[in-house]
Amino acid sequence: MNSNARILVVDDSPNTIEVIRRHLATQAHAVFSASSVAEAIGFLEETPVDVVLTDMKMPEQSGMDLVKHVHDAYPDTQIIMITGYATVDNAVEAVKSGADGYLAKPFTRDELLGSVSGALKRLHNRTPLVFDETGGDEALPGVLGQSTAMRRMASLVRRIAASPAGVLVTGESGSGKELVARAIHYLSDFRDGPFVAVNCGAIPSELQESELFGHERGAFTGADRSRHGYFKAADGGSVFLDEIGETVPSLQVKLLRVLQDHIVVPVGSRTGEPVNLRVIAATNRDLAKMVELGQYRDDLFYRLSVVTVDVPPLRDRGDDIVLLARTFIEQYAAEANLPVPRLTDRAVDAIRSYPWPGNVRELENIMHRMVLLSDGDTIDRRDLPEAMHFSIQRKPSLERTLRDVELDHIQRVLDHVEGNKSEAARILGIDRKTLREKLKSIGP
Repeated sequence: MNSNARILVVDDSPNTIEVIRRHLATQAHAVFSASSVAEAIGFLEETPVDVVLTDMKMPEQSGMDLVKHVHDAYPDTQIIMITGYATVDNAVEAVKSGADGYLAKPFTRDELLGSVSGALKRLHNRTPLVFDETGGDEALPGVLGQSTAMRRMASLVRRIAASPAGVLVTGESGSGKELVARAIHYLSDFRDGPFVAVNCGAIPSELQESELFGHERGAFTGADRSRHGYFKAADGGSVFLDEIGETVPSLQVKLLRVLQDHIVVPVGSRTGEPVNLRVIAATNRDLAKMVELGQYRDDLFYRLSVVTVDVPPLRDRGDDIVLLARTFIEQYAAEANLPVPRLTDRAVDAIRSYPWPGNVRELENIMHRMVLLSDGDTIDRRDLPEAMHFSIQRKPSLERTLRDVELDHIQRVLDHVEGNKSEAARILGIDRKTLREKLKSIGP
């Protein structure tokens, strides 16, 4: 039996919760509690658990409502219904609704521990949801995470991966959208073909069509030979169009044709070339809002987003933050042939509490730097970047102009997102043109 299981006890009786907590604590389980269904649902949104024990009769919403919610939203969580002798029939109904077992009141310590032990054994016999490159059928290739948010996302990806329908991967910059796109590719029928990743935002607008669709010799000045584009290179596999919101309107029309007809027309050609591939797009922008404002074609948006997969930001992934930090430390220590430094408890606390505006990319870069700069066998809080230290903040100077404060904030945001102007503009609530104008004031 897992001695580190996370168990949520839901009951409106504080005495019952305390009795269960004491019994479970003897087995070194981490025990959490909620006094209502609403409180339990809120807790589960933030914290993954292995087992939910819930009373059936509670005010406002019953334990049966919670059973159905957990069964649908958290398929990898075991559910045990607690019921009185007079309502065993209801417990059987609860099992049919998704509970993995029930415990009749009054129960002994051994009955409680036996019921939980059985639930954990059933959980252990399932393929664990630790997403890595060698994971089993339940895993997402190349994606690491055990939080509730990641489990929920992985469940959706596994359900839609086999379909050729358009998938739009959304999420903040640095959250791992390309890794999720790769997982979709490797779980799909196109897995034996190439995976071609394209950053649309990095291609100058005048070259986007040529880069994606290719061109014929003489199609424009400098086109001294014919060239295949990214779509043709991805034929038989998947093309991942990152920052799809940065495509110019003229290109959006041609993208729509590829999605509808699976035909690519190179620049300068009158003849289309058939392609068989899956298109996965990603964005950190609100495409629906862009459609509403007339900045993006609605027909292309609907084609791209038959299914939307939202990658959670790192700050919403709980203990995944520490798991990822330790993974990056081990990875970069091995690459540099250095000893693997240990994170102290103070460092772990700082890592957990930091908001990670740059998401997984920022965490990876910081852990890489810590490995290279570490001069001992540990990484402590004082070794981390100053922004992650707990300290008394100096009272800000009131002698600074509004312009200075604004420019300072812009520069700090840019530093956090590693110079990604699209993401910085999103955080600041302005468009890229306005950001460019403000950056001119900062200088080179």
